[in-house]
Amino acid sequence: MNELNLWATAYRQILQNHANPAEMKFWLDALNWDKLEPMASGKVHIFLSAPNVFYANFINDKFKAEIEMATSQILGKSCEVSIAVMEAKAVDEVASAAMSSPQYSAPRPESPLSPPTAEDSTPGMVVASSHQNNTSPQRGGFKSMIINDFLDSSLTFENYIMGPSNQLAYASASAISSDHDVPQYNPLFIYGPPGVGKTHLLHAIGNQIKKKNPHIRAYFVSAEKFVNEFIESIQHKNPGDFRAKYRENVDLLLIDDVQFIVGKDRSEEEFIHTFNTLHSLKKMIVLTSDKAPKDIDGLEDRIRTRFEMGMVADIRAPEIETRIAILKAKAEADDMYLPDEVATFLGTYVKDTVRNLHGALVKLQQFASLTGSEITLDLAKQVLQNSIPEEGQEYTVEIILNAVCKHFNLKMKDLKGTSRAKQFSLPRQIAMYLIRRYANLGFREVSQIFDKDHSTAVHAYQKIELEMESDPELKRNVEAIREQL
Repeated sequence: MNELNLWATAYRQILQNHANPAEMKFWLDALNWDKLEPMASGKVHIFLSAPNVFYANFINDKFKAEIEMATSQILGKSCEVSIAVMEAKAVDEVASAAMSSPQYSAPRPESPLSPPTAEDSTPGMVVASSHQNNTSPQRGGFKSMIINDFLDSSLTFENYIMGPSNQLAYASASAISSDHDVPQYNPLFIYGPPGVGKTHLLHAIGNQIKKKNPHIRAYFVSAEKFVNEFIESIQHKNPGDFRAKYRENVDLLLIDDVQFIVGKDRSEEEFIHTFNTLHSLKKMIVLTSDKAPKDIDGLEDRIRTRFEMGMVADIRAPEIETRIAILKAKAEADDMYLPDEVATFLGTYVKDTVRNLHGALVKLQQFASLTGSEITLDLAKQVLQNSIPEEGQEYTVEIILNAVCKHFNLKMKDLKGTSRAKQFSLPRQIAMYLIRRYANLGFREVSQIFDKDHSTAVHAYQKIELEMESDPELKRNVEAIREQL
């Protein structure tokens, strides 16, 4: 087997075995095959390269073992993988290939995060951070415009807990905030339900970039505020000031809940012109929404295509391990002792949002402080009894199986049976997907419920997760069953 065939085979095998192949594909596609060399020990040394230090470190940390396992199985020899940073020429080649795919359709920009120069900025236009209260004199015939960046300095990458549910969004946000000169995508569009950490990432991006370069003119704004400012500029007959603020005074625009702009015709038009101006000037744009661009009702194609021309990354509700990690990190930050059994209890039954996790923890903390009580499992059950269901009433395997049977009008024996007819196999795969995702069971445990091989459960999960993106009927079925739960 030649080297390229080895990598192609390993690539396919890793994707097949990974719980989230779309996420894994993002990282594997960033790698470039260099060479392999035999080692004196009998091992094979495989050399791969990544476009920058961030990618190299992250893949080394998270996925190196999977790459070594796949290549070792294919070659029949133990493999050792080294991932280095590729040379600039190779980076351009990989980027060109990536940009030709539907996911990366935007031209590769120059760095939008470079300090403004005489050629690309308007004289006298200055943006100050939130801690700056000074005013600037007029220069070059223009009035200085002081803009509070509205960044929350407490929301950083360091206190953001990463897990499988937000890994792609976190990595994408980290990548555009890293030291390399040319971000690989612009804009970055992050979507997910309320309360899962989208706004935290917006602030983290702004804080990280300004930490490295205080001269960067960043601005965080909600879409609602953007619309209100535009309306006020029309009422006061000074739209020029509004446009100068957003188009001439910003190097990094961070817009939260951008779906709010949809349906507001004049605001949409103003947003498009602002977007086009900043993008043409190689200024970075980061947007969040509660839905993917293709799922935002009423969104015009001309706006959707702009949202999708860079990187689109989702954040889902956190899985149990991430929920527990979030609780432990929050307790540590508040100097609060949180026993493992209490963290596990809260992480098990507060599932929907990070915001609700924090709320449950604060409620418990306040009650313990006011009553002088020690935080225990019994106290947690007592304090949160109205907001947390009793054990056994949540997403158990039995509840999920019954919901699937009810939705598809099937008998349990058929759902768990061996028939490969689509009327039985598809509901069975959906059940495996939902159990893996919402009952917090591993693939091996899921497979045992249906008396199947481990690989069958993996395949079912991957199939449903991938096909929901392109099959509206499948997505409707899965969401209908979720609503039952």
